[in-house]
Amino acid sequence: MTRRNRDRDAEREEIRAAVERLLAGTPLRSTVGKLTGTELITECRLRRDVVYGDHKDLVDEFRARAKAQNFTPQVLQNMAAENAALREALAKTKADLASGRERVRALRRAAAELSLELEQAREELATARQITRLPGPRGAARS
Repeated sequence: MTRRNRDRDAEREEIRAAVERLLAGTPLRSTVGKLTGTELITECRLRRDVVYGDHKDLVDEFRARAKAQNFTPQVLQNMAAENAALREALAKTKADLASGRERVRALRRAAAELSLELEQAREELATARQITRLPGPRGAARS
């Protein structure tokens, strides 16, 4: 069985680049972006046996740097900030909606009251038209 000639230096460079991308929080291939060996393998696109067999020192260095990096990757920080902003906007929108609904209720009540008053005025006007008016005094000047 013949083994294909591999460029170990190119593999090491690919692993180092993957390490930097993961630690910076800007992975290209990893959808999760966690700082784990599995994500490193996903990010560098090399086989597990190659990474752990021939480049174990880089994996150990990555784990040490990930452990020493005592903060959340930048991508996750950005997502958390965006999430907080969206939650704040949602809370404001909910408050605006509740205020608008209260105004609508008040306007409905006012419209219902005005409708009743209009109906009463129409009834009074209809009743007033049924009354026979007496002629005014004879000596009064008409304009």
